[in-house]
This record gives sequence, C-alpha cells and structure tokens, in this order.
Amino acid sequence: LATGPRQNDSVFYEIRTYDIKPSKMKEFVEMANKYFHLRMTHSELVGLWSAELGAMNKVVHIWKYDDFAHRTAVRQALASDKDWQGKFIAPALSMIEKQHNEVAYLVPWCQLGKPPKEGGVYEWVTFQMKPGGPALWGDAFRAAISAHINTGYTKLIGVFHTEYGLLNTVHVMWWNESPDHRAAGRHRAHEDARVVAAVRDSVRFLESQQNMLLIPLQFSPLK
Repeated sequence: LATGPRQNDSVFYEIRTYDIKPSKMKEFVEMANKYFHLRMTHSELVGLWSAELGAMNKVVHIWKYDDFAHRTAVRQALASDKDWQGKFIAPALSMIEKQHNEVAYLVPWCQLGKPPKEGGVYEWVTFQMKPGGPALWGDAFRAAISAHINTGYTKLIGVFHTEYGLLNTVHVMWWNESPDHRAAGRHRAHEDARVVAAVRDSVRFLESQQNMLLIPLQFSPLK
C-alpha cells in the first residue's frame, strides 16, 4: 500500500538500533570508540549516536549502501573479518539486549545534509504515518518539514522513509547547536502561523510520533 514518488537511484540506508544493558553502556561506547574503525573499512558509516533523552542505553547507527548486492558483499566480508569479529562482535554480543534494523531511502526531495559545525546535538524524530504511503501524506508531510526549516532555528540532516521494517515510518534527523537552542527554537516555531498551519494539515495522517536527543560518538562522521 505504500506508493508515491520513489528515489532516483538504488542507494539506501540501513538504520540499526541497539539496546545496551545499562551496566554495559559505558564499556560498549569505549569499545566502539576503540574498534569501530575496523567496521568502517567495509562500508560507509553516516553516523553513530547514543541516546541522551527520549531513550536510555540505546545507540543508533546509519550505514549507506549502493544497492542490496553491495550490502550482501559487505556482510559476507564482515563475517570473515577476524579482527572485527574477535575484537568487537564477540564481546559486544554479551552487552546488547536487543537489535533492530530498518532499510530506508531518503525521500526524493531531501539530500543528506551536514551540520554547519561540530559540537551540536541531533534530534531523531520518528513519525508513524497512516497506511497509503507518500501518495497519501507526502505533500502535507513535506510542507510541515519545510515550515520548520523556514524558521531557521534548526538544520535538517535527512528524511528517511522505510522500505523494510514498520512501513509508513518516516525518520527525520535535525541538528541543533544545543538542547537549549532547540527548545528556544521550538517555542518560536509554535507561535509561527506558517508552522501551525502546516502541522495542522499534516497531523491528519499521523498515527504516532516519538523523538530522541542523540549525541554523536567521537568517531562518528556526523558530529
């Protein structure tokens, strides 16, 4: 049932979310900082973050692939990489409580962005939309995102629409200088008639919404 404008090429993003045992979160982050460069030699990491608000003991990482054959080749290479398997995977398995992955495409009207500087925070907002796909809610959703961009208080990094995972899910990633800067901008946006009108139109198609404040790990390409 998910229909509408489709991406122009085969590039997709795998969004992986790990729930870490609370007692192991610090150790997991330290180990990732030490060994994740081994994983990054196999395919492009967009970013890796730990959740600060909206969830606890959770990490989110996003990988870019040229197509599904590319991902298959990478997974096969990782399985044969003794350094990666021995130094990270083997000890990490005992630290992870749950794993979840999704395949998503950037929406056709969005390019993957970068923050204007390092040192900020990322907001990861997940929208569960009504069945029907972008053909039903795409224009209204885009208008709501554009209205927030036009306020100028936040920077759009990417809008991802799921292909595998829970369908009709859209993840939107924003960058802000700080949590306080984000809060002040949100207050201004709530008083902006353009934002209010666009959001009122888009929520007709919304089932649920959840967000997390994410902090990039030291080696994350998006910082």
